[in-house]
Amino acid sequence: MLEVKDLSLHYGGSQILYDVDISAEAGKVTCVMGTNGVGKTSLLKAICGTHPRSGGTMALDGEDVGKQPAHSLAHKGVAVVPQGRMIFPLLTVKENLETGFTCLPKSEHRIPDEIFDLFPILKDFMHRRGGDLSGGQQQQLAIARALIIKPKLLLLDEPTEGIQPNIIQQIGRVISLLRDRGDMAIVLVEQYFEFAYELADKLVFMERGRVTSTHDKADISKEDAAKVFRIA
Repeated sequence: MLEVKDLSLHYGGSQILYDVDISAEAGKVTCVMGTNGVGKTSLLKAICGTHPRSGGTMALDGEDVGKQPAHSLAHKGVAVVPQGRMIFPLLTVKENLETGFTCLPKSEHRIPDEIFDLFPILKDFMHRRGGDLSGGQQQQLAIARALIIKPKLLLLDEPTEGIQPNIIQQIGRVISLLRDRGDMAIVLVEQYFEFAYELADKLVFMERGRVTSTHDKADISKEDAAKVFRIA
């Protein structure tokens, strides 16, 4: 579904990412792991088009997408749940969800029942403002909003950050359900090792803007993965 080769990224005169290779398959979760400041969030920004990459190639479903901006990639099925959630605090839950309609034909401008199957609390809060929700509820809203566009590629940036344990468990179940549908590639950036390892099909470790190693989960024990995580 996603194939990135030799990706580099600069912020002004500073290079942040160096020759990054990463791939993600439909029906699998690819976890990108590493300590703060290694370039994980920057990688997601480059993939979703919110910060243009300096070099390298990116293909979706075998199609080279060049350096398209974020809105064009969203129309191609790239959805992102950003760090910090970034919901619209003055819009209602319903209005936040409806922002995803811009990527869909008019005939599909409806909130599917699946959204409320995955996140039942949102149905009760449809007319509550996003800013009045708890952090965990906002995270559920951010994921639900991303799903509105029916993504082929879902990018999740630190979905457990600042979230209470019961909501973390629910988000983990939702990611598993989405993975098991088999029609979506999921890239998860996460520092909560237990959560990431449990969900991962592939582990990608980063350090100082580079991918240092990539492993199929079946090929690396939890203990060895934890050691690499602490080093990265």
